[in-house]
Amino acid sequence: MATKDLSLYDRNSVPPACGMRFGIVVSEWNETITDKLREGAVSTLLLHGVSEKDISVKFVPGSFELPLGARFFAEQEKVDAIICLGAVVRGGTPHFEYVCQGVTQGIMQVNMQYGIPVIFGVLTTDDQQQALDRAGGKLGNKGDEAAVTAIKMAALKKSFL
Repeated sequence: MATKDLSLYDRNSVPPACGMRFGIVVSEWNETITDKLREGAVSTLLLHGVSEKDISVKFVPGSFELPLGARFFAEQEKVDAIICLGAVVRGGTPHFEYVCQGVTQGIMQVNMQYGIPVIFGVLTTDDQQQALDRAGGKLGNKGDEAAVTAIKMAALKKSFL
C-alpha cells in the first residue's frame, strides 16, 4: 500500500508527451473510485502536452476485464501506451485474491505479447476508504501516477526506435 501522495512527482522528470497517443481502459465497477482515477489520468496527460484527441477512453464492466480491454486497444488502435484503471476492494471471500491475480497476470501478458506499455493503475485495497484515499483523497490519485508511468514508458520505447 502506498504511504505517500501518489500525485507528488517531479514534473521535470516527465518527458514531453506532445504527439503521443494513449488508450485508457476503465472499470465500471466501483465507479465512484474509477471515475476519479480516470479524471486524474486524463488531467495528468493533458498537463504534459497530450492533446484531447490523442486520449481514447473505453469502459469495461469490471477490473477482471481490463486485460482484454487493453488487448483490444493493442490490436485495434495505434497507441503509445495503455492505462488500465480499476479498483478491487477486499471482501469476505477469496474473490479478491482471484480477481487481483487474474488482472495482474493479464495486464502483464498484454505488455509482453504486444510490446506496448500497459500500465497497472488498479487499486487493490482492504476497504473503500483506502481506495478513496488513493483516488484523489489524502494519498493523491493513482490515476496521476499511472499517466506519468505511461508517458515515461512510451518515451522509453520511442528512444529505442
